[in-house]
Amino acid sequence: MQKISQSFDRTVEDLGNVVGLEHVNIRVPDQRLATIFYVTGLGLTRDPYLMTGVVNMWINVGRSQFHLPTGAPQVVRGHTGIVIPNRMALLQRLEGVREMLAGTKFSVAAHADHIDVTCPWGNHLRCYEPGPRFGKMILGIPYVQFDVPKGTTDGIVRFYKEIVGTHANLVEGAAAAKVVVGADQSIIYRETDKAQPEFDGHHIAIYIADFSGPYKKLGKLGLVSQEDDQHQYRFRDIVDLADGRKLFTIEHEVRSLRHPLYARPFVNRNPVQTNRLFAPGHEDLSWSMPVG
Repeated sequence: MQKISQSFDRTVEDLGNVVGLEHVNIRVPDQRLATIFYVTGLGLTRDPYLMTGVVNMWINVGRSQFHLPTGAPQVVRGHTGIVIPNRMALLQRLEGVREMLAGTKFSVAAHADHIDVTCPWGNHLRCYEPGPRFGKMILGIPYVQFDVPKGTTDGIVRFYKEIVGTHANLVEGAAAAKVVVGADQSIIYRETDKAQPEFDGHHIAIYIADFSGPYKKLGKLGLVSQEDDQHQYRFRDIVDLADGRKLFTIEHEVRSLRHPLYARPFVNRNPVQTNRLFAPGHEDLSWSMPVG
């Protein structure tokens, strides 16, 4: 057997129990405006296979999605991070939809390392170009950040470690909790003293390897909020394991690795392609950086 002289830090490959952040689900009242914003403006791709009607829309972002069912608007209390290549092309697309989104909450603000974008109903997105901090991701959702009350991050870290079974740690001097939810993906809970609106029902979906382990622990605490089917259940409340105090509410759609949709390939188009400047062979956009 050949000896390998180089040493490796194997711990950087560990994910914990959560292997992927699959989607962020927020209701929107107008599918037309959602199409203008997410598809035309951001340059993302509508799922061509599922939810193709007028009451729901699934938007592909690399290996993750936004789910946008029709209903009263929901707003994430924080923001969603997105990696999208070609900053100038993104700014041009967003400027191109400004008139069509006039009279809504749509806004764009360019900064040195990111672009802050607000959807027509007030959801905040932070768009980054690919870079070392996002691994090989060139298109995707690297994180969702939630604003949480002061003094909650330590309990949030403990909850994810002991109940969900994934890696979590305090960052920025305990001002935030970072929870690993997939390769180059995380949920960030950042403390704030600003008043937050009531939870409106939006949710995130995660895939976990040990499906029954967290289910049993959540059940003992009375935290399983919904039994969807054999492959999926939900919980909403993150609690302090010391005293049962509710720390934050965000619905988790928990899926097993036997879920029929697990690892389903997503179509991601290259939004730079147009009918006037079409180049055969460049229709698709990879979600990861090429090796080499």
